[in-house]
Amino acid sequence: MTNPLLSFGHGLPVYDQIKPAHIKPAIQELLSSAQKAVDISVSIETPETWDALVEPLENATEALGRSWGVISHLNSVADTPELREAYGSMLPQVTAFWSSLGQNLDLYKKYKSLSESNQFNQLSSAQKKVIQNSLRDFRLGGAELTDAQKARFSEIQEEQAKLSKEFSDHVLDATDSFVHAITNAKDLVGLPDDVIAAAKETATSKNLEGWAFTLHFPSYFPVMQFSENRELRKTLYQAYVTRASELSEQYSSGKKEWDNTNNMLAQLRLKNEEAKMLGFANYAALSIAPKMAKTVAEVDEFLETFAKRAKSHGQKDWNDLQAFAKESLGLSHIEPWDTAYVSEKLKQARYAFSENEVKQYFPLPKVLEGLFHVTEAIFGVVISHDDLPTWHKDVQSFKVLNKKGDLLANFYLDPYARPGKRGGAWMDDARGRRVLSDGSIQTPVAYLVCNFPSPVTVDGITKQPTITHDDVITLFHECGHGLHHMLTQVGVLGVSGINGVEWDAVELPSQFMENFCWEWEVLEKMTAHVDTGAPLPKDLFQKMLAAKNFQNGLGTLRQIVFSLTDWRLHSSFNADTAKSQDILALAKAINDNIHVMPQSDISRWPNTFNHIFAGGYSAGYYSYKWAEVLSADAYAAFEEAAITTGSVLDAATGEHYRKEILEVGGSRPAAESFKAFRGREPQIDALLRHGGLA
Repeated sequence: MTNPLLSFGHGLPVYDQIKPAHIKPAIQELLSSAQKAVDISVSIETPETWDALVEPLENATEALGRSWGVISHLNSVADTPELREAYGSMLPQVTAFWSSLGQNLDLYKKYKSLSESNQFNQLSSAQKKVIQNSLRDFRLGGAELTDAQKARFSEIQEEQAKLSKEFSDHVLDATDSFVHAITNAKDLVGLPDDVIAAAKETATSKNLEGWAFTLHFPSYFPVMQFSENRELRKTLYQAYVTRASELSEQYSSGKKEWDNTNNMLAQLRLKNEEAKMLGFANYAALSIAPKMAKTVAEVDEFLETFAKRAKSHGQKDWNDLQAFAKESLGLSHIEPWDTAYVSEKLKQARYAFSENEVKQYFPLPKVLEGLFHVTEAIFGVVISHDDLPTWHKDVQSFKVLNKKGDLLANFYLDPYARPGKRGGAWMDDARGRRVLSDGSIQTPVAYLVCNFPSPVTVDGITKQPTITHDDVITLFHECGHGLHHMLTQVGVLGVSGINGVEWDAVELPSQFMENFCWEWEVLEKMTAHVDTGAPLPKDLFQKMLAAKNFQNGLGTLRQIVFSLTDWRLHSSFNADTAKSQDILALAKAINDNIHVMPQSDISRWPNTFNHIFAGGYSAGYYSYKWAEVLSADAYAAFEEAAITTGSVLDAATGEHYRKEILEVGGSRPAAESFKAFRGREPQIDALLRHGGLA
């Protein structure tokens, strides 16, 4: 029988044919092929060349990476016990291979020899960047360690991979396992109709009476935001913030292994050990070696300074909330489960609209139409539906063409939340752009994954799913990542698209796209009331715009608490001597120092911080704020063009941005790409202005 993980070659897999039983034989075969390629590359005689050394190795490792990427993707979006077990069984071997590759001193010497040869000068700038990045990664991968150190270094990588997977599994299991059913319709007061309908469907699917709510965000957050039932808000809040901890309902009922407290400590200890083996003072110092930031102190100062800029705005936001809660809602004290509710009520009172009112104008199909219009207008492409094999009936596929009709890229959109799918939103690389040995082009393919509410059926009628304006921003954000990957013109895999881009710059294209969600010329064309089809009224848009930076001081402080907690855990925190609750204590101390809102005593938010413990953002969460400076300044170029052209959808500026930012991928430093686009160094002014923090 043909193994679908081995048969797709440079094409795309037939996802619904992939079974857990295919994983082990496919990955074992690909690991063997990759190792043979490594052995051949090591054995080639001097002088080394790109074609003899790099190309064959890239072929073999790409085949392994792409198949393993498919499995990892399915593990995130279509988790089953069988798939999880098969994935977990091969994870140590895959991790061991990549670890051994990074430690291969003989291969490192071959790359170094190539970098010092005359042949290096004849390579393209992209090829040179791949070699330079590879030499750096060999050093960071332990190639210069002793044999004894390499063995321990490999163990560290395997243990980290295992712990990271377990962390994510525990968060998913804790989220999936909770359900809260209510049978009294009075408890639903305040909730939007579509949320109530979804709760009814959830109850039916779980054979429960009445309405059921889960901890998946489309179910959880509307309760926190709109429910008049304070006890219902409290119940869901307590369940949400104690997930994967010793305070969770699952822990007390026997699922103690889902508690991520010791997992976090173990990961931090391993990362610290890894950093010191490589000669760095801590993991934060190791993490910035391939990034834009130069020192640990620079990042620390950046975050502290940002917090100081935002604190007075955050304090005003908090004072406003407290005063409104007391005067208008009769709440003398705001509990953590009241914050989103009070905030929504204050927004409605201050700006005379509600998030639910706005949401009715954003049916997902219409939002996609608007997103594609923006993309086509500024980047000169055409996006249309495709018919690629998918892993779930709700997944859509699309193709991206140039104006001549040539295929540039494809992408999958997996929009809805469901059991077995990791929460949040992300973009991932399904296939990178590359010029193949026969001269043909392997076009890039991206995954765009969100967790929006799914369509609900009421009285036999299925309505289009509507999403909040925040969800619209999320979709534009992930599309920005996707465009960075898909519109690259680099033909060398290691630096095409998002590959090779510094981690603290990779959010530039994603955050850049968010800005279009606040432009009337964009929203006018991407809104249609779900019942009447009427576009978003201009006066409602003006209210949204007036409320754009509502509570942004609090939001900024919250993000800085996340960033500083991550940064300090990987720089100044002593994991080797720490006790089980010391991570929580550090997070609380940072919150008390930076934020103006107290952290709930029961909150165990670090235990579900997937970004840094399972998502690759360890000592890198600061990059969201770092890149926001770049993205706001980049968008300011479109605002400047609009003064002359009358439109932010300026094709000339878009072409310049596409050429200097998107098309070059990671083939040159991000600072150079930004300067090539703006003609100068980045400035923070636009970000402060956009966020109302100037």
